[in-house]
Amino acid sequence: MQAHDRWETHWDAGHNWALVLAAGEGSRLQALTTTASGLAIPKQFCSLGREPSLLHDALRRARVVAGPQRTCAIVAEHHRRWWQSLQLDIPASNLIQQPRNRGTATGILLPLLHIVHRDPEAMLLVLPSDHYVRNEDVLAESLRSAMATLERDRNHVILLGITPDEPDPELGYIVAERDSRGSVGAVSEFVEKPNVATARALIERGGVWNSFIFAANGQALLRAFEARCPDLVGELRHIVSSKNSSMRRARLAQLYEELPSLDFSRDILQRSPELLRVVTVPACGWSDLGTPRRVVETVNRFRSDSRAASPARAPSFLDLAVASEARV
Repeated sequence: MQAHDRWETHWDAGHNWALVLAAGEGSRLQALTTTASGLAIPKQFCSLGREPSLLHDALRRARVVAGPQRTCAIVAEHHRRWWQSLQLDIPASNLIQQPRNRGTATGILLPLLHIVHRDPEAMLLVLPSDHYVRNEDVLAESLRSAMATLERDRNHVILLGITPDEPDPELGYIVAERDSRGSVGAVSEFVEKPNVATARALIERGGVWNSFIFAANGQALLRAFEARCPDLVGELRHIVSSKNSSMRRARLAQLYEELPSLDFSRDILQRSPELLRVVTVPACGWSDLGTPRRVVETVNRFRSDSRAASPARAPSFLDLAVASEARV
């Protein structure tokens, strides 16, 4: 058994599900993820060496709360060359394909409808596939805490905010009003990419990094979508419930041709602040690998970690980032 397996959960017959988001383009990192032949690799299919890819890292985190049969991943059809050869250890029916990227809101809504169709009582943990976490044990405990909070409070979306290591101007911040126990709070403010002085002031007020990791009751999350884009929910629900797979794919492709891009944070969450609660994750060496600078810093930290001994079986940031370092 590998060292990181010690924090996996033994799952019961409950309704916990995990959803891994792996359909993004990673366009901001193309300076690092483009090979010498000019091929741009979506960052979720690159590796830091601990697992075959960042997508595998996220799927491993999902095992804290859900077994493989109740773990789904959303991927993009035009990324097929990258994901079709990966051994992901989830059922093929749990790999949900979207025809193209239409923003994070649609990228969550489509698999949400698949999951709720299969399990109307589903409780979801949603995980991006572009994160690095140095201390996985700390995050794992917070993932469990978020799902436990959800069991007691099924009407709110539970955001995981990371305790900042520094006033980073490239990240989003959440400021919350704490409850009497100080563990869970209502959201009072979102701030996207503040300058360093503002970020420092936000941290002094208890601001945390917005990790885009969250837990939600499937039906409550669906109601939040219905309040903002009811027509889209209705159309996608009709497609997902169709029993004809070829017709389903054709109708989905046609719909995606017409869809605008919708951002989950801006267009759904921030328009429903009353639905949101925040659980604070202690500092754990987290990075969203969102910019070349953050990737290079993470690679350098990872190199110095004696645990980083596993060879990567996918294109590696250890090679791509270092080779491109002069361009950053």
